[in-house]
Amino acid sequence: MTDPGLEITRVFDASREQLWREWTEPERFADWYGGAEAECPLDTVSMDVTPGGRWRLTMLYGPDRREIRWKGEYREVVEPERLSFTVTDGPQDTGELVTVVLTDLGDGRTEMLMTQSGGGLSPDGYKAAAQGWGKFLDRMAERLAGG
Repeated sequence: MTDPGLEITRVFDASREQLWREWTEPERFADWYGGAEAECPLDTVSMDVTPGGRWRLTMLYGPDRREIRWKGEYREVVEPERLSFTVTDGPQDTGELVTVVLTDLGDGRTEMLMTQSGGGLSPDGYKAAAQGWGKFLDRMAERLAGG
């Protein structure tokens, strides 16, 4: 990427359709979003996975259960290969743009390319965001492996 932001590529031992459901179904999303250190009560999750649709989720993070209210808007929805949405935990309606591209590698494996940019984070902010997403995606991988 030439613009400030982050890019993460991972290969999962799961079908593209399984990964798509992890990103678009409230029960699944709430279980992995935030990683192992967070809880996202299902009754706080709302997802209208359509272009222009909104999403929201309340995360209780860390041992002090700090409340973080995430929200955003879906920009592009091409099932099961591409999902683009905004994400913010602030009062503004716009924030970072996250794009997820899922590529079927065959043999039940899927490559996920995720990018995040556009919200004006500093290089250190993007580094921290990448570390956070890494923990989130570790949790997703555990879910998909049946753990």
